[in-house]
Amino acid sequence: MGIGNELNGDDGIGNVLAKEFSQRGWHSIACETVPENFTSIVERERPETLVIVDAADMGIAPGELRIIPHGKLGSAGFGTHGIPLSNLVSHLRGFAGEVVFIGIQPHDTELGSGISPQLESSKNRLIGILKDNDWGSIERL
Repeated sequence: MGIGNELNGDDGIGNVLAKEFSQRGWHSIACETVPENFTSIVERERPETLVIVDAADMGIAPGELRIIPHGKLGSAGFGTHGIPLSNLVSHLRGFAGEVVFIGIQPHDTELGSGISPQLESSKNRLIGILKDNDWGSIERL
C-alpha cells in the first residue's frame, strides 16, 4: 500500500512507488490519502506480509528509510490522512500475517514541487529491497 498526496511533492512518494512497483506474487495499491478505502482488498487477500509506504517526518536526512514500529506511528509526522495511521495499522494487523510500515523522510512537500531527487533515489532503492524481500535491511525508527 502506497500512501500520500502526489500534489504535495515528496508526500506522494508512497503512491509513486506503488504505481511503479511490480513483482510476481505482490499486489501493489496506490491509496492516495485514503488508505482506509482499500482495507477491503487486504481483508479479502489476507497477505502473509503487508508493506505500507508513506512519507514521514522523522527528523532524519531526506530520502532516509525507516521501518516504523506500530507503537511509534504516532511519533512520526504524517500530514495528509483522514484517520490516524496507527488506527489503520491496528485494523489491518487482523488480516495480514505481518504489517511492515516503511517511512521515507521527505525533502520538499510544497504544492506542485514533484518528487525530489533524494526521494527518487530512495524509491528506486526501496523497489530493489522489496523485490529481494529484504526489508529487514532497513533500520528501525
